[in-house]
Amino acid sequence: MGRLSLAWHVLTNGELAQQLAELVSSAAPVAVIEQPVAAEPKPAPAVRNEAVTLLASLQREARLVDFLMESIDDYADAQIGAAVRDIHRDSRMVLDRLFAIAPVINQPEGSAVDITDNAASGRLRLIGESDSKQTSGTLAHHGWEAARCELPTWSGSTGAVTVIAPAEVDVG
Repeated sequence: MGRLSLAWHVLTNGELAQQLAELVSSAAPVAVIEQPVAAEPKPAPAVRNEAVTLLASLQREARLVDFLMESIDDYADAQIGAAVRDIHRDSRMVLDRLFAIAPVINQPEGSAVDITDNAASGRLRLIGESDSKQTSGTLAHHGWEAARCELPTWSGSTGAVTVIAPAEVDVG
């Protein structure tokens, strides 16, 4: 029965109205419990992908993204080589500072390598034709590993989580 229908029955039926009045007056008082007003939840801090942070570091310190995104078709090889020298040096410094990159196997290429313990660990990739009983091979590439991973902590705004380098606007 809807509220309007119930109200109509109470108004038009004296006996029902009397019963309802007795019921209301005999009921124990109901305590009103005030619910605390919930504070506005703080927005979650913006989360940035670590790959974007790495690209931003390489752009900021070595201008790597600028170089890779620019067409080099109209430049002479000497001009490209001169630009690459600075980018190479500065990018290497960023990688060394953030990751301390070092060879997986610190031996000269062409040297003999024991593969017994290392093949299943993911530290080696076996290339060429081999049989399952082979215990050694020749080092073709020493590989690379990060001795640490210390990316800068990003504290920017939600709108800038994907920004590698902000646009620069000259206002002067």
